[in-house]
Amino acid sequence: MPADDLLERMIRDYGDALLRTCYLYLKDYHLAEDAVQETFIKAMKHYGGFRQRSNEKTWLTRIAINCCKNMMRKKWYRQEREELDGTASPDTEDAIDELIEKSCVSQGIMQLDPDDREILILFYYQELTLKEIASVIGRSENASMQRLSRARKRLKKILEGLL
Repeated sequence: MPADDLLERMIRDYGDALLRTCYLYLKDYHLAEDAVQETFIKAMKHYGGFRQRSNEKTWLTRIAINCCKNMMRKKWYRQEREELDGTASPDTEDAIDELIEKSCVSQGIMQLDPDDREILILFYYQELTLKEIASVIGRSENASMQRLSRARKRLKKILEGLL
């Protein structure tokens, strides 16, 4: 398959899901777009090395999460977050942003620490199985299940406070 066709297919099949994941991770729509773009660039560079030990969606999700984590490590990102006091104001004209902003659950997820947020995003938004999640986060299925359970409990406490 030609590289252009491969890229178009990946964007069509996974672009929206990766954008939602990156947005929930970074809490900024424009940074999420940048992370998704970087994800596809890295995927195209290394597609020849993709061994298909996991499915393509899992592989792309792992790349996207790593891109988000790399962005969050940068000094300018931390300074921007401190200046904004943890609140991002996305462009409300975009349908994805409106959907996310209206959701009480999404607001609760945004308040979680990155590890809890990551596991919930993978399970509920990316709809990955525990086996796939274990592959993405580099843990056993058992550890992933325990981490998901703890994240659910923390989210429940946050949601009780929001309602």
